[in-house]
Amino acid sequence: MIEETLHRVLEPEVVAADCELWGIEYIDTARSVILKIYIEKSGGVTVDDCARVSEQVSTILDVEDPIGGHYTLEVSSPGIDRRLFTALHFESCKGEQVSVNLKISINGRRRFKGTLCGMENDYVVVRIDDEEYLLPIEQIEKARVIPDFG
Repeated sequence: MIEETLHRVLEPEVVAADCELWGIEYIDTARSVILKIYIEKSGGVTVDDCARVSEQVSTILDVEDPIGGHYTLEVSSPGIDRRLFTALHFESCKGEQVSVNLKISINGRRRFKGTLCGMENDYVVVRIDDEEYLLPIEQIEKARVIPDFG
């Protein structure tokens, strides 16, 4: 998978810029390729952090050429509606409201919105009303935190 290759190639560059590589989205449409890199940093991510990481990542992408063609690079913080990529992300956001979309249906549904209860082995646990759903992490297409503005 291209995201895994990109993660392996780019993580050392992001760490060298004093940031954490939160996640990567590789979006390939018929018209363009967009590479979104999300970075995190203690104390928050600044515009200067994004610019520094973008410059370092661009250089390594030019040398390694894992994409092999034209692409648009976007570097940003994960934001308050952060996308969750790894088991560590799901554990660190316990108690948050989340939206989870699956690649396949479970119990006749692919979309779940509820309270994130954490991880149980290779399953993400989401509580909706009084029912807990075990969602296989490898079947998650996209998951994000739903911001609480209250």
